[in-house]
Parts: sequence; C-alpha cells; structure tokens
Amino acid sequence: MSAISESFLLALQLIAQADAALWQIVGLSLQVSLSACAVGAVLGLWLGAWLAVARFPGHRLLVWGVNTLLALPSVVVGLLVYLMLSRSGPLGSWGILFTPGAMVVAQSILVVPLIAALTRRVVLDGLREGGDQLRSMGAGALTAALLVLLHARFAVLTVLLTAFCRAIAEVGAVMVVGGNIDGLTRVMTTAIALETSKGDLPLALALGLVLLGVVGLINGAIALLPGRGGAESERVV
Repeated sequence: MSAISESFLLALQLIAQADAALWQIVGLSLQVSLSACAVGAVLGLWLGAWLAVARFPGHRLLVWGVNTLLALPSVVVGLLVYLMLSRSGPLGSWGILFTPGAMVVAQSILVVPLIAALTRRVVLDGLREGGDQLRSMGAGALTAALLVLLHARFAVLTVLLTAFCRAIAEVGAVMVVGGNIDGLTRVMTTAIALETSKGDLPLALALGLVLLGVVGLINGAIALLPGRGGAESERVV
C-alpha cells in the first residue's frame, strides 16, 4: 500500500471514529465562520440596499471601492486587524487578539464587501422589476430596497451562503490574528497548513475532506435554491 493510500485510509478512520481533535477544529471553524457571516449579513445587507438607492456626490466612487474590496487579499485584512487589535493599536484594550473573537472580526471584514456588492445587484434587479409599484404605494427609496430583499429571500440566502463559503475557506487572515493556537484558535484551513508542514498527512487530509464536504453541501444548497425559490429566484439572481 502506498503512503498516499494509507494516509487517505487513516484520514477516513479519523472522520468515522469522530476523532476529538478533528471535530474540535471543525466545530471552531463553523462557529467562527457562522458568526462572521451573521455580522456580515447585518452590515452587508443594509449597505448593499443603501448603495442601490442612494444618490450623492461620490456614490460611484463608494460603489467602486466596495467592488474593489472583493479582491482584497485576506492576509492584508489580517494585518490591518492585527494592527488595530495589538496592544499598541486603538482597539488593544479589547484584549481579543489571538482569540476566536479576532478571527470573527477579520472574517467579517472579508465578507461584508461581498455581501454588500451582491445585495446591491439583487436590489437593483428587483427595483427594475417592481420598483414603480412599490413607490406608487408610498414606499421610500430605502424601504423599497429592503422590501425587495424580503421578497427575494432565496437570492439573499444565496448571497449569504456564498459569503459563508468565502469565510470558511479563508486562511490568511485567521492565521495572522488567531495565531493557530492548538485548542483555541486552530481552524480547518490553518490546521491543514500546519499539519501538512509537520508531515501529519492523515489529519490534514481528514480536515481537507471535511472542508470540501462542507463547501460541497453549501454549493449544493445554492444550486437547489432556484428550483425551490421558483421563477422569482431565477429572475432576481
């Protein structure tokens, strides 16, 4: 049996036997990414809806800035958050550097532009279809945008699931602000990098398989949403 085959078999055994260290890492990964997406949803949905209807000097520049942040490298986000949360930084008094809280902050910053940019597009498409009707009923611009989001709930869910995939697969920012501390801040992506460098391939492979499984399930759910959401979801997305 080759070393690769043996490593895969050991990885499957770790998953099947519910290895405590493995599932502790998986649980923390889910906790951090879900928390970041919750924060990102509150900020990103509102920002995207507002950008879709707001008109002011510099509006185009702000939209350009949000779209540009979609390509912001995660290590740069990690560096900025590290500087803010370090002892000499303006938020050093929070004392959350190298804790899951710092990782949530970093991932939130990563997903907010993604959620905002996609939400803006959902709102613009929705207003193009039914904006006149909403305005005829007396809805203000921002109210109409929020009503579009409520109506396009399957499209919004697709946006949030996409943001979750972005968060849980991220490695650079959480490595910088979390420190990859065993039992405290080690998540799937950082553990895979560490265990691979140590030569512990079974654990790295097991984590990789679980991560692929989580992302695969999310993408499967996204693919099913148009069918469940009906014609409205297909039109908006």
